[in-house]
Amino acid sequence: MAAGGPRVNDDGSLHIRARLVIPSDEVSLRVTTSGGPGGQHANRSLTRVVASFHVNDSSVLSEVDRALLCERVGSIVRSSASRYRSQGQNRSAALEQLAEKIALGLARQPLRRPTKPTKGSKIRRVDEKKARGRVKEQRRRPLDD
Repeated sequence: MAAGGPRVNDDGSLHIRARLVIPSDEVSLRVTTSGGPGGQHANRSLTRVVASFHVNDSSVLSEVDRALLCERVGSIVRSSASRYRSQGQNRSAALEQLAEKIALGLARQPLRRPTKPTKGSKIRRVDEKKARGRVKEQRRRPLDD
């Protein structure tokens, strides 16, 4: 995770950017058994963690952020983690993934400033076209006069 990127605070809240922190009571956590092989431990232990964030119910998002997030990610943002055998580690991983998804959904692309081709690039383009035309001209049959 990047140094300036989203992170999970000690209290469980998600620090998305400078002035946006999602409190832990707006994130719901659910634990289930992990799938896949693993015998008795995987079948009995509730180690898989699913973190959910309801965008429309959030009190900290602005209307613009709410609309942007709903458009890009959906009205419910979910992430799950079952990589670790420990529920605590999976909880941290799921919250980090959820913070990343929310941050990516809220990221705004910088506006592109249209540029014009330089004089040199125009000259090079025309020269390449002329050279290509000369090559094709040499492939033709000679004209019979």
